[in-house]
Amino acid sequence: MTARGAAVESSEPDLIARREGAVGVIRLNRPKAINAVTLEMFRDVDKALDEFEVDPEVGLILLEGAGERGLCAGGDIRALYESSQVGGDLGKILWREEYVLNARIAEFPKPYVAFMDGIVMGGGVGLSAHGRHRIVTERTRLAMPEVGLGFFPDVGGTWLLSRSPGEIGTYFGLTGHTMNGPDAIFSRFADAVVPSGKLGALRERLVSLQARVSNADVKNTIDGFATGETAGPVAAMRPQIDRWFAHDRMQDIIAALGADRSELARSTLKTLNEKSPRGLVVALKLLRLARASSSLQECLVREYRAALQVFGSDDFREGVRAAVIDKDRNPRWSPPRIEDLTPQMIAPYFAEIGADELVFDQTK
Repeated sequence: MTARGAAVESSEPDLIARREGAVGVIRLNRPKAINAVTLEMFRDVDKALDEFEVDPEVGLILLEGAGERGLCAGGDIRALYESSQVGGDLGKILWREEYVLNARIAEFPKPYVAFMDGIVMGGGVGLSAHGRHRIVTERTRLAMPEVGLGFFPDVGGTWLLSRSPGEIGTYFGLTGHTMNGPDAIFSRFADAVVPSGKLGALRERLVSLQARVSNADVKNTIDGFATGETAGPVAAMRPQIDRWFAHDRMQDIIAALGADRSELARSTLKTLNEKSPRGLVVALKLLRLARASSSLQECLVREYRAALQVFGSDDFREGVRAAVIDKDRNPRWSPPRIEDLTPQMIAPYFAEIGADELVFDQTK
């Protein structure tokens, strides 16, 4: 049974994990919320991986989302907002467990397949784009729009974006623009485009594989359903994007866009002007540091430090208020202009945090 089109009973849990043939299926099961992930769901994914890793009858993992709208719209932003409002610690707990899980997925010893159909954002990217076999469709709408919330692309997003061709990752990370399936392939967030109408048949084929299956076997199976597309619309924009986003300071990126009279430059500049100035500067620095990093874990440690600083910030609460709570789409950023940011304002996002540092469990 495929997740798309399946009836979802109200009595079902938010996360379903079970073995089907040789496949350990992990289904995000909050279709009304586009499968937005809660802390308990992250914990349940980790438990499922514990079981599937040692089960000799499980040859591969399949991540999928219930309903028609997408794999996952991200983390439970409303819960984080409410905790931040009262000085709670949900951010510290959730991001710690989520980021450790992201690193585990990247290193998982069995083939890990993600059906990235429909909407895939934020935390959904973290659960899928670190996997070995990442499948997108003609319905895929993948984005990391966190800068619009006074945040930055996290869940290892700085690692992924910094490894896109040229400045494509800088462009997507700062604008929050959406990738389609072929864009995601070009940007190195995915591996194969499979028509959504063929996902059910591909799923059945994966379930029929033997438990002793290799990554090569899984890739060959997926390739039998793939379109072979490797580049979407953003590929044709790369020369301009590389020129505009090659700078290490937001002021210089904005100046480069302002000096270009093209419609693409004007629309890109308009998008950036809507984002949190603080979020833009922090995100750009994280992306540049990630480019020089040697591992996903190194980037996740850096993201965790910055995320804890964001959690207590006015910009995060204001961004979520404007986008999710009141939905007036009119955030009042502090400070309102990039020119008003000082090094002293940015430094805390990159400071070591002692006992609270992110530590990875090397036993998993």
